[in-house]
Amino acid sequence: MGKKNSLTNYSVKIYGKNVLVTPLDWGLGHATRCIPIIKALIINGYHVTVAASGKSIQLLQAEFPEITIVDIPGYSVQYAKNGFILPFKLMLQVPKILRAIRHENQLLKKLVKQYQINWVISDNRFGMYHAQVPCTFITHQLTIMAPYNWLRSLLQSINYRYIQKFNECWVPDMGLNGGIAGMLSHPNHLPSVPVSYIGLLCRFNLTLPQQQNYQYDYCFLLSGPEPQRSLLQAMIIEQTQNIHARIVILLGQPQIPGAKVKSKHRVLNHASENELQQIIQSSRFVIARSGYTSVMELLCLQKKCLFIPTPGQTEQMYLAERLHALKMGLMVPQHSLELSKQLPLLEQYDFAAIQPEVFAPQKLIELLPT
Repeated sequence: MGKKNSLTNYSVKIYGKNVLVTPLDWGLGHATRCIPIIKALIINGYHVTVAASGKSIQLLQAEFPEITIVDIPGYSVQYAKNGFILPFKLMLQVPKILRAIRHENQLLKKLVKQYQINWVISDNRFGMYHAQVPCTFITHQLTIMAPYNWLRSLLQSINYRYIQKFNECWVPDMGLNGGIAGMLSHPNHLPSVPVSYIGLLCRFNLTLPQQQNYQYDYCFLLSGPEPQRSLLQAMIIEQTQNIHARIVILLGQPQIPGAKVKSKHRVLNHASENELQQIIQSSRFVIARSGYTSVMELLCLQKKCLFIPTPGQTEQMYLAERLHALKMGLMVPQHSLELSKQLPLLEQYDFAAIQPEVFAPQKLIELLPT
């Protein structure tokens, strides 16, 4: 089993290059897209320690039982049931988030000393920078979407102020033609630190052949923060009861030992990396949130998708609308979800061919700090 340690009861000294990988705890997407990076580090002979929170710990322990995982506090952001008020509720939590950033910066100093860390890779944890250790910041949101231009500019300036405390910034997207994320990852001006577009991050084995005989017609992938994850789950469970098709529903709850949802279709609370890839590739169509990690992985697997943005998350709405415009996926708002009408549209839709540039483990060598 992987080790889950507190700061006070465990210490280790490893000779060589010790890397701390620390994903944000807002949903599982940040932890998920760190999986191919952790794999690449291990392949290239690095010793990896992970600092994570909440559900991310269960996910990463399952994928990497051999590595040390330190349980650290998360940002504990609360979301709203009403998507309209979500941006305002998030703004009210800014002081709490800033306190969490200051706290994790002090925590990092202890982690660096205790685990002899030589390099920090932070996926959207703004406080994980260090004066004496090379630190890499990972984000696809150089532009933070907001309902007003003045607010978008303010958020970008705050975003850049923190990013520029790091030594470099990695953007998980393609560098040309706006990539997948468009203005999210390709703003008018970049931070002053070096920025590298590293391609799409995908944890799956892309050398496996595409399925010819599908086991499922529709695969539903639930993800993201509560309460919206549960609200969408209730809608999908109810609406699929009268749909006569081969359906599998993944609830996205790795911390719950066993699904307890009544449905005539197959329901799983969680699946391992290999199981999840097998399920996705054996499904004709996928219905999922338009969270960026989900989008990257589904495009890498060349799946035909219906995206349902999380209400109130302007980034997901923008991304889903962009993919719809590029014919890389259909989009429907959650409040307009009527699967009996929208699933048949997937059968008729003319999807564009998808051939994304994908992050390869060997490519990490080019990005190592000198």
